[in-house]
Amino acid sequence: MLAIAAAVMGGVTYRNVLAETEALFDYQLRQMALSLRDQGEIAADQAGALADRELDFVVQIWSADGRTIYASRPHGELPSRALLGFADIEAGGQAWRTFSVVTRERVIQIAQPLQTRQKLAAGAALRSVAPLLGVAPVMALLIWWLAALTLRPLKQVALAVAQRDSESLAPLASERLPDELAPLVQALNALLARLGQSLNNQRAFVADAAHELRSPLTALKLQLQLLERAPDEAARGEALRALAEGVTRSAWLVEQLLALARNEPGAPPLPFSSVDLAEVARNALAASVPLARARGSELELQADAAVPLQGDAGSLGVLVRNLVDNAVRHAPPGTRVEVHVALDGGAPLLLVDDAGPGIPPEDRERVFDRFVRRDTASEGSGLGLAIVRTVAQRHGASVELGDSPLGGLRASVRFPAA
Repeated sequence: MLAIAAAVMGGVTYRNVLAETEALFDYQLRQMALSLRDQGEIAADQAGALADRELDFVVQIWSADGRTIYASRPHGELPSRALLGFADIEAGGQAWRTFSVVTRERVIQIAQPLQTRQKLAAGAALRSVAPLLGVAPVMALLIWWLAALTLRPLKQVALAVAQRDSESLAPLASERLPDELAPLVQALNALLARLGQSLNNQRAFVADAAHELRSPLTALKLQLQLLERAPDEAARGEALRALAEGVTRSAWLVEQLLALARNEPGAPPLPFSSVDLAEVARNALAASVPLARARGSELELQADAAVPLQGDAGSLGVLVRNLVDNAVRHAPPGTRVEVHVALDGGAPLLLVDDAGPGIPPEDRERVFDRFVRRDTASEGSGLGLAIVRTVAQRHGASVELGDSPLGGLRASVRFPAA
């Protein structure tokens, strides 16, 4: 950019100085002619000066009848007649610039070779551009050096990032950085911190999942061995029933793990669309009916005609079913689980109430962690509420646990208003 700017400035300056010099030469021609206009005769010393061979100008004076009165030096190639005013003429294979003026008694013409004029003008223009041509390379080197000095911290940061392996998530050095680079390094460090937290969560998830899967898989192996060793049909039937229950529990655990993985932070975005939360809740309760019948519990849905919101129907169904299944599993058999879906101040609201033992206030936040069970004898996976929170967060909703009017726990999920 500096080279282009210098070239443009040099070109413009050269043309301007060239034009100004040409105008100055024309002014000199005119002034010389006008100075001789009223002069009666040319003095000998002045005639000698005008006759100098080194002088670029040729002065010619004619009388009114065309007789040559004076010529600074003989020049047969110039025409014997003058063109009034400024004119460019060719004489003797050479271009001339002339200026002529007429009075009542004489005609005066001042001529100058164009080549000489152009040479002098070009010299003046080059002398005016020379300082710029000399300063431009120095400025270019100085800017190059300053740019390299300014970008050195950026290169150091890039080198520090390039030299890291995939396991290194330690923050980058942020001391003595330029003001322009400090926000970038701070953003990178924040990103590294989030990546580290995400990787730690994934490692913990994999470790917990492996631990949780070990027990049901071990139980399945034992049930297979019992089936093989069953002495009669009754024992074989009992072993088959236990094996089927173990497979069902294992399938449910795997399904819960997959649901949690699909809704973890960093997972692909959900395909949001306009859904009816009341219809989603109705379908989720229908899926929970077999579990409720097995425990002799009742499911009751109280919903507005339509509760629209933007979300993913599949993930919302998982959320509702986990809340209902938790309520059924932890409430005493034969009790009722109530589900309320309504618009509260324009915001969709989901309430799930049960008549179980509830959760003490000091434990209500901890139960949202993965694989946390307050009742170790429960058949649950410890993932239900963790899945509920992750799905709610992806929909911009909040989840709270409180006391239920039925005497147990109330889980409330409030979605943002449309």
